[in-house]
Amino acid sequence: MASRRVRAFKRWMRSQGLEYSDVLDFKDDPEQGISVIALGDLKEGDLVATIPKSACLTVKTSGASDIIESAGLGGSLGLAFALMYEKSLGEDSPWAGYLQLLPHQECVPCVWSLEEVDSLLSGTELHEIVKEDRGLIFEDWKQNILPLLDLNSANVKLNPDYFGVEHYFAAKSLVASRSFQIDDFHGSGMVPLADLFNHKTGAEDVHFTSVSSHCQSDSDADNDDHVVANSDDNEPSTEHPHGDGEEFSAPSNGKSPLGGSDLESSALEDVPTVLQMIMVKDVRAGAEVFNTYGLIGNAALLHRYGFTEPDNQFDIVNIDMELVLKWSSSLFSSRYIRARLSLWRKLGYSACQSQNSEYFELTSDGMPQIELLILLYIMLLTENVYHKLDLKLSTMESYDEALCIILSEKNNIQLGKGSEMSEEQLLTESVCNAISSLADMRESLYPSNSKEDDIELLRSCSIRDRKLYHSLSLRVSERKILEKLRTYAATHMLSIRNAKRGPTGKRLKRNGLQHSFL
Repeated sequence: MASRRVRAFKRWMRSQGLEYSDVLDFKDDPEQGISVIALGDLKEGDLVATIPKSACLTVKTSGASDIIESAGLGGSLGLAFALMYEKSLGEDSPWAGYLQLLPHQECVPCVWSLEEVDSLLSGTELHEIVKEDRGLIFEDWKQNILPLLDLNSANVKLNPDYFGVEHYFAAKSLVASRSFQIDDFHGSGMVPLADLFNHKTGAEDVHFTSVSSHCQSDSDADNDDHVVANSDDNEPSTEHPHGDGEEFSAPSNGKSPLGGSDLESSALEDVPTVLQMIMVKDVRAGAEVFNTYGLIGNAALLHRYGFTEPDNQFDIVNIDMELVLKWSSSLFSSRYIRARLSLWRKLGYSACQSQNSEYFELTSDGMPQIELLILLYIMLLTENVYHKLDLKLSTMESYDEALCIILSEKNNIQLGKGSEMSEEQLLTESVCNAISSLADMRESLYPSNSKEDDIELLRSCSIRDRKLYHSLSLRVSERKILEKLRTYAATHMLSIRNAKRGPTGKRLKRNGLQHSFL
């Protein structure tokens, strides 16, 4: 039997013209929250829900739309204010039946205490990012939300009990984890029902598309605007072609069922009025129906949505440029390092950038960026070879060609014009040792002694303790990548040493065996 809040939500959906397949069921678990279950078999192309855009909570549909527009609150800031405003109305909000289903806030790191952020995320990819986020969110509230409480007019009264900084953090956590880009008119918004489907990386069952309530040809449908899951920048598109299947009817009067103004003015006549949810693969009866938030690693999942996944193939670890320079400073002078770094940049190479920081990515299998290998290689060149490379830069047609010539000379191989350097050429013994040192330095940032310690802590931790569990999961996944990086360096080091022994060593072994049988 459905829980009371799910029953209330179903009544609310019916009142707003939001229709969904009777094959979908909503499981309400006290610990895990709500999930969507298939009561019967679902087939690829099945249309399982139609959601009027007027039922979505956006800066255009909210009762606070005039305030938002006059204050110039855009993007997620405006949507967070709209969410706070509707929550402040309680049962008087047209979205009350939907809002009662939402948690107060999502368990994302930006709403953790500073002590929890420092103790649980220290050393991880999220530690500094979350601390920066908290500062920016506070400044947003102070500069944009707080002044509005002093501008209450006769028409609109804002209850300060619902617009405090803690309420803004809570609203931001919901917007970041649950909002969808709807279209250019509405912007991003809270999409009832759509946000109940849980995420599974690389295992999407259902997807969203924006369609007109009027009849369309297949070619028209294929040209619909993208609907993007989660409105934050750099989020992956959730566009999917329309499938065949029964279409639900949409409200025909063009009026918002929430009592708002006519959103389908003459300027918007051709804008799609509903969102459709379409199956993109078969799902058997009894199975959960998943959406996907994109192909993203555990750091991004925890940052935006408050959870992690075991053995996530899209995990990454970053090696900051600052860490590389710290390693370099233990071996070389500042002048030496600046010259080598300058040559690396002159060759046209760069690291990944985020705000004021530079970093190199390690993939989930421990593979470093080629740019990092080239930087380490240049840092470790002898003075003679370094000056030779610097000189060649002024005579070569391309910088890559100059580096390729140096590599071919050092490795006693011939590279034709236009040849590209290989990873194997860059992985000298000294570069492999440098990689191992960087892995050790990166791992030293974590508070616990070893990966094994974290694995043991994770095994004994209950998933109910979400903050500890998922922060440990993130740390373990990152440390596994660093372990793979060490293995990568050690494997190449062994290959180099075996190559140095060459065929002579093999002959000695054979001769030894032969001698033993004489």
